[in-house]
Amino acid sequence: MSMKPVKETIHAKGMDIAIYTEDFQNEFISLTDIARYKSDEPFIVINNWMRGKDTIEFLGLWEQLHNPDFKPIEFDRFKKEAGYNAFTLSPQKWIENTNAIGIVSKSGRYGGTFAYSDIAFEFASWISAEFKLYINPHPSWTWIIFLPQ
Repeated sequence: MSMKPVKETIHAKGMDIAIYTEDFQNEFISLTDIARYKSDEPFIVINNWMRGKDTIEFLGLWEQLHNPDFKPIEFDRFKKEAGYNAFTLSPQKWIENTNAIGIVSKSGRYGGTFAYSDIAFEFASWISAEFKLYINPHPSWTWIIFLPQ
C-alpha cells in the first residue's frame, strides 16, 4: 500500500528545497531544487554531476551499503565509463540500470529528482560548500539527548 507523500520545505539562502517522505522514515530531498541554486536548467546540472567518476563511486558505494537489490555489474560498467567526455548519465538511466533506491525521479507537475539526505548533501557540496551548510542540518530535525539521572 502506497502512502500519500508528505512534503516539507527547507529554506536556504532564499530558496525553497522540497523534501518528501512516504513512510515517515526515509526523507528525500529535491536535487532539482538544489540545482536551481546554480542554474535555471537544473536537469543539466544534475546530469553533469552524475557524469563524474567520484559521483559514480559515491552513488555505487551508497547503494551497496543500503540496497540489497543493487546491480553491481551495471555499476561497474558506469564506473569504467565515468569521466570520459562522451559519457552521459541521467538519474533515470542510473535508476533503471542499477535498480538504485537512493535517487528517485518523479515526472509531472510536482516532479523532479529527489535523493536520500546523504546523496543530497553530497550533491549540495558539489554545487557549493556554503550552500551545503545552509541546508544541513535540517532545521526540523530534533535531537534527543538522554542525560544520566
